[in-house]
Amino acid sequence: MSSAYLLLSHGSRDRRPEIAMQQLASLVCQKLPSEHLVGIAALEMSPQPLHEQIKQFAKSAFGDCTQSQNENRLKIIPLFLLPGVHVMTDIPAEVALAQQATGQDIIIELQPYLGSHPNLEKLLAKQIAAIKAEAWILLAHGSRRPGSQETVEAMAASLGAVTAYWAGPPSLESRVKELVTAGYREIAILPYFLFAGGITDAIATSIEELKLQFSAVNFQLAKPLGASAELAELIWDLTQR
Repeated sequence: MSSAYLLLSHGSRDRRPEIAMQQLASLVCQKLPSEHLVGIAALEMSPQPLHEQIKQFAKSAFGDCTQSQNENRLKIIPLFLLPGVHVMTDIPAEVALAQQATGQDIIIELQPYLGSHPNLEKLLAKQIAAIKAEAWILLAHGSRRPGSQETVEAMAASLGAVTAYWAGPPSLESRVKELVTAGYREIAILPYFLFAGGITDAIATSIEELKLQFSAVNFQLAKPLGASAELAELIWDLTQR
């Protein structure tokens, strides 16, 4: 059996997430005999729709698979942190289109999304341990899909943090106000995002504004997850499920 792996991100106009995706792909490559067996794709902000990206990667990974006696499997790993509309609806629909286009010579398997990995919490705990603070806010993007934020809420509770969402309530500012009212003066924010980009820049700007509003409070901003060997290990684990 021959397997190839496609790491799937949301996509961004900012170049930094794409560079980080390439770094992650390179780290995952180290577990395989050929670098051609790991690729990256984006759901949005790409010149081609996702199903076309999948089809092209399958072709480059397996060549003319009709001449091969091997069973060819393409595993797609969504590097998304919440089970929102993209993970539950958009991506499966694109994968189905890609499977239709490639036929039966390649089996396309959609793996669990990154945010479902139980050890992801350990990476966040490591970041929390590195910064001294009285209170932590786990700041996620948020989703309009009902129930999609339950995993974030559970993770925050386990980490001893409260949640806030960039694209919905409760907002970062409202959470900060609650903590300040409760008497906290050392507040740290952990952005529950994969990579630095436009949103993490906007978060940093928001925190500068909060510093002006709450001058007696010491704010600290942790980094997003980033491309690391530990994250690559979790991704590899998802490919084996």
